[in-house]
Amino acid sequence: MRALPLLCGAALAGCTVGPDYKAPPAIAGEAVARGTFVRARDAAFALTPGLARWWEALADPTLTALVDDALAHSPTIDEATARIRAAQAQLRQQRTAQLPAVSANATYLHATLPGVDIGDSGTAGGGTAEGGTADGGAGGSTGSGGASGLDFYNLGFNASWELDLFGGGRRGVERSRATIGARVADLADAQVSLSAQVAQAYVALRDVQARIRLNRASTALQERQVALARQRHAAGTASLLDVERLRNQLESTQADAIPLGAQADEYLNQLAVLTGRVPGALDTTLGTIVPVPLPPARVAIGDPAAIIANRPDIRAAERALAANTAAVGVNKAKELPGIRFLGILGLGGTSPGDVFDPGNLTTLLAPSLNWSLLDFGRNRAVTRGSEADRDASDAAYRRTVLAALQDAETALSRFGNTRVQLGQLIRVEATARRSTALNAQRVRAGTTSLIDQLDIERQQLSAAIAVEQARAQLAQSYIAVNKALGLGWSAPASAAAAPAR
Repeated sequence: MRALPLLCGAALAGCTVGPDYKAPPAIAGEAVARGTFVRARDAAFALTPGLARWWEALADPTLTALVDDALAHSPTIDEATARIRAAQAQLRQQRTAQLPAVSANATYLHATLPGVDIGDSGTAGGGTAEGGTADGGAGGSTGSGGASGLDFYNLGFNASWELDLFGGGRRGVERSRATIGARVADLADAQVSLSAQVAQAYVALRDVQARIRLNRASTALQERQVALARQRHAAGTASLLDVERLRNQLESTQADAIPLGAQADEYLNQLAVLTGRVPGALDTTLGTIVPVPLPPARVAIGDPAAIIANRPDIRAAERALAANTAAVGVNKAKELPGIRFLGILGLGGTSPGDVFDPGNLTTLLAPSLNWSLLDFGRNRAVTRGSEADRDASDAAYRRTVLAALQDAETALSRFGNTRVQLGQLIRVEATARRSTALNAQRVRAGTTSLIDQLDIERQQLSAAIAVEQARAQLAQSYIAVNKALGLGWSAPASAAAAPAR
């Protein structure tokens, strides 16, 4: 007992083995020092922090409702949230493992000792037994054949405590805290991916619906062309070849509508599942055709340093690096000696009343030293493996940062170029619309034929289809920009209890 304070002092003054984690690797320094993206030269970009709920900038209430439903009801989010709770439980286990473990026990023991007699003095062979109970013995009784029975009662507490001499327990707590941070970041990454998936599927659905509508218009126009060609062929002013050529174009346009319907069903099913519903649940809600939502004139993007600090997959990789760094200390401590204390406090005797008699108090304190002095390098190999895991996490973090910057630069470039392309296609459509109007005047004046007018209208319709596709591509590139910036997540309530350090 006198040695206990000294041992505790040694434990408190003991070192913590393993490397100390201070900060993530310093990479992408040039991008951070520059403070802006290389591909953000377009005037459509504002170098201010982006919006967390970026989809609201598309000004589509249906899309906003779908994203909110997905974030609230998707099994993917529930799974990530459960992983946070599991990591928090693991931290509590690590903390309590450093505290004494106390257990209560109550014991009743009856032993039959053949050939042994318990007499008055409580010693074997000191009394007689003639088919009855020995006088005053140790609570025992003898039966025929010289067999003696012994009863024992005990009520007490057991305690054990292992000193954290070399900081293995502290490193375990450090690893668990970092793991919680990684799980919280994984949840945020799931939110980012989910919001982007919903928006992508929604834009794709609206694009397909618009193309179905334009395909119907194109089919009606080509049917008029075929009917007019047949009339001219009957009048001898057009060849059968002209009729067949237009009829083939009509059948090709009609065939294009078949996969469009299948694509629409696919996106409807995808949106239903993303929002936690069964396929087909949104068919009625999303059946009405509305235009593809367009992004705002200026998109806030922030700077590269903001991506590195806030993008969830980067934060998850950084926390994984911190956890694996702490794991090196956990395994290193297993190579060194450990001191464990076992304590017993109990009351007992040969009768039930003895467990309430303070005079029967029994105490025991047993310190023990454990050291795998000769394990043929087993623990050292485990430490080497954890060091390799730490180095792999370091490389994974650097790779994740560089991939994130690449995603951002690529998405910004695609958005800027798609925006320019859409402007050009809108001008082409406007020109085709004016040509259609001017040629209609010539038809009314009798200076050109109706077949020429239908051909010009078909060109205008083709320009309109190109514009719709470019609108969808611009919306998809806007979604890609926000996903690359790591936007669309919010801190969950379940993570509020996670330790900050």
